[in-house]
Amino acid sequence: QVQLVESGGGLVQAGGSLRLSCAASRSIFSIKAMGWYRQVPGNQRELVAAISSGGNTNYADSVKGRFTISRDSPKNTVHLQMNNLKPEDTAVYYCDAELWDHGPHYWGQGTQVTVSS
Repeated sequence: QVQLVESGGGLVQAGGSLRLSCAASRSIFSIKAMGWYRQVPGNQRELVAAISSGGNTNYADSVKGRFTISRDSPKNTVHLQMNNLKPEDTAVYYCDAELWDHGPHYWGQGTQVTVSS
């Protein structure tokens, strides 16, 4: 199992930046992949960005060139740097962890990101 604690959400104007952080309760190298998803009311949760234990990254087309996922291994933390934010980025952002046992994903509690126009 793994516990995930997110931080860093908030309110920002369009064009601004925020950095989200997700602290894991175990070494991130023992986790197959970690990622960030987002969800707005009435919509399905969608993948924003992910990073594998090997360091490979994957981004949604809508955030490529604006968002960067990275990890701080000694702190077992994954960050999502979000630049040039747009109102359509407004959502609750969830940290996700997939373990090697092919079991269910683990989720953080979610953090609200609101981008005003």
